Amino acid sequence: QVQLVESGGGLVQPGGSLRLSCAASGHFSGINVMGWYRQAPGKERELVATITSGASTNYADSVKGRFTISRDNAKSTVSLQMNSLKPEDTAVYYCHSNIRTGWTTTNYWGQGTQVTVSS
Repeated sequence: QVQLVESGGGLVQPGGSLRLSCAASGHFSGINVMGWYRQAPGKERELVATITSGASTNYADSVKGRFTISRDNAKSTVSLQMNSLKPEDTAVYYCHSNIRTGWTTTNYWGQGTQVTVSS
């Protein structure tokens, strides 16, 4: 019904930058809050950043000042600009969206994209 497709992951050096994007496709009425989560091996999944339909943002303390989340409602996409990357940012990053479909809202997750920060 609805799919989230992520792109932009890869290998970068410490201090470098990456931009992750997530596009929603399928049949839906609208998108509420969208966010990015990440999970490193042996660790629990953690919230990185969220953005509401009104463009209010929230960031984890560990990424605040370095990462910027944004959305394009016309294209049904959410992006995460990651600057000044550190090795501890290495993780699988997952896109999450709460999407209105018909009479209800449903949570969707992307497949995940690997981000590796290493020299």
